[in-house]
Amino acid sequence: MRAISRRRFGSLALSFVVSAVATGRAAAGGLAQRRVALEAFATAPFPYRGKIPDDDSDFLDVNTGGRLGHTSGRGGVYWEDETYSDKRVLLGVPRGFDAKKHMAVVVFLHGNGAILERDVLRRQAVMDQLEASKLNAVLVAPQFAVDAQDSSAGRFWLKGAFTAFMGEAGVKLTKLAGGDGKLHRAVDTAPIILVAYSGGYDPAAYILANGDEHARIKGVVLLDALFGEEDKFAAWIARHHKAAFFVSAYSQSSADGNGEVEQWLQKQKIPVLDAPPSKLGLGVISFIAAPDEANHNDFVTSAWVDWPLQALLSRIVL
Repeated sequence: MRAISRRRFGSLALSFVVSAVATGRAAAGGLAQRRVALEAFATAPFPYRGKIPDDDSDFLDVNTGGRLGHTSGRGGVYWEDETYSDKRVLLGVPRGFDAKKHMAVVVFLHGNGAILERDVLRRQAVMDQLEASKLNAVLVAPQFAVDAQDSSAGRFWLKGAFTAFMGEAGVKLTKLAGGDGKLHRAVDTAPIILVAYSGGYDPAAYILANGDEHARIKGVVLLDALFGEEDKFAAWIARHHKAAFFVSAYSQSSADGNGEVEQWLQKQKIPVLDAPPSKLGLGVISFIAAPDEANHNDFVTSAWVDWPLQALLSRIVL
């Protein structure tokens, strides 16, 4: 399969710590109340002052009087201090989460032009969709380029960076949930469901290609996100399709990328579904074409169904 150059398409940002229903260790019966926070991470994707792996060029390729910037293919020059300095990560423990039961960690990788609180939390209702799905899982959503037309993965381009990030996430999630060492161990070993929307394809592709947390990643969900690096996704599916699931839902915006990966898998005689699966378990590979009227910008909340993320998370069986 030919390698395909990265395209910039869809991202998010954030500003301050948010907290919702954050009092008390747990609700009646041991079930958690909703807790949401924005926390600064030492292992966050940005700031990043390394190389772009595609061509080994400097990520920060502009220097104006000591002010560093990056030239994005879609948005022009973005400055490090405005766009690539936000270390915060959205963490969530949904209402009803039970630390005593088998759990998962949902990692959400946002697209272009986004800010965590404004877009992931409010406009796209990612926490609400996780909660409505009844999946016993916690949420981790790192900030990438802030409110910019740039899909850069930052540190997640580097092998081992995502593993370090998830280690820090385990510590902070345990604290947010009011748990102890036992919960920390459970979060640190829980299956990871990697969800990418739009420009989130780039960090997702490199996380998978680098092999970070490969034993823990039990599912990949792409929401109108195959805009590049198709070869990396296809290679991951070929290696791991028996030990994980993969589902990619798409509008006309990313139809070409989805068609290319699906055709390649069929040539490799890897079974593929062309409809929403009744259950999302190990070995399931599914491509879901949304109706023609589906809008890319609203895809996380309105695709082939309303709240498509909730619809998929509710079908996960691990």
